Amino acid sequence: MRLLLALMWCLHWLPLPLLGRFGDLVGAALFLVLRKRRHIALTNLRLCLPELSESERVTLARRHFQAYSRSVWERAILWWASEERLRRLIVVEPGVPLAEIAAGPTILLCPHFVCLDVAGVAVMLESSLCSIYVAQKNQAFDAVLRRGRSRFRPVRLFSRKEGVKPIIRAMREGLPYFMLPDMDFGDKDAAFVPFFGVPAATLTAPGRIAASTGAKVIPVVATFLPGYRGWRVRFYPAWDDYPGEDMVAAAGRMNAFIEDRVREAPAEYFWTHKRFKTRPEGEASVYSQS
Repeated sequence: MRLLLALMWCLHWLPLPLLGRFGDLVGAALFLVLRKRRHIALTNLRLCLPELSESERVTLARRHFQAYSRSVWERAILWWASEERLRRLIVVEPGVPLAEIAAGPTILLCPHFVCLDVAGVAVMLESSLCSIYVAQKNQAFDAVLRRGRSRFRPVRLFSRKEGVKPIIRAMREGLPYFMLPDMDFGDKDAAFVPFFGVPAATLTAPGRIAASTGAKVIPVVATFLPGYRGWRVRFYPAWDDYPGEDMVAAAGRMNAFIEDRVREAPAEYFWTHKRFKTRPEGEASVYSQS
């Protein structure tokens, strides 16, 4: 791992078009080698995008592996490049919502697109934040990841095991909560809500935290700019009348928003995650291989 991190440090000096194309090449190779992850991605695509032909889904899965690989290698720039270089490469639309953050509790809702770390950097160039952090098994990688995510502003990171209380305290102290809401963490504190028409265990925490704190929810999505020119981080308007009284309906609203964004950049969504791992009682796994 130390050798890999040393390689990444060396690669961060490359022009982004060269580094991006290197990531694409590695991703194309990984698509051929990582059979289990390829199966997961193709299963998700069959469930979510049945209107595509199988050959179209294979092409999309390959592009996803390339995008994911590229995002990993490009993290070297996020971790070690100068602030000036990052500001040149990250296009923020319309801008980090600093006035809304200052006005009261804020949830920055960031779905799992491969460039989500870029969204975090875009915020931290302007503001501190708090978020959930899962410690990495390798200590060297964990240290670099933590340092890379807090190099511009202090960041308060909490374990999922700590629950929501420290997050709510941090929000009330003025820190926006950078929340990654769309992974399958089991059926605890979740409801089965359609995602592309398929029941998916979906966290109700965004709605519950917004209700308990009066927080506004501002979605943010990071994607690649065309031509290896950098990244676009787009902040969307705060959701009106969210979450309402029905937390399941609020989760459905969130999933529908994410679906729309996925259709805009389908190769960049995190298809290699087992989004439908948890099934309603009596339903078999969708990922089993015969």
